[in-house]
Amino acid sequence: MITGSQCRAARALTDLSRERLSISAAVSVEAILRFERKLDKPNHDEVFALQSALERGGAVFIPDNGGGIGVRLKFSKSVAKRIDILENEGGIVAPDRVP
Repeated sequence: MITGSQCRAARALTDLSRERLSISAAVSVEAILRFERKLDKPNHDEVFALQSALERGGAVFIPDNGGGIGVRLKFSKSVAKRIDILENEGGIVAPDRVP
């Protein structure tokens, strides 16, 4: 489950307005605003819908792994190819590619 801060950061990274996220996730703009400002927490289904919509927009949520929770952007297909070429690691880049 994501936090309000992760939601706000993911929206900024993916350039999604609250209105667009509201439409995509079928969650009210007011609920998103209150969640991001830590005034209220939507129900489980609404948080899941927000997370799913943001992930479709290119956000990757990072769980607490000892360094804290976070959010980042997925790599685009071209960026993943360039990284693979530059690093020549031959590692798997498929999970980071945006469809």
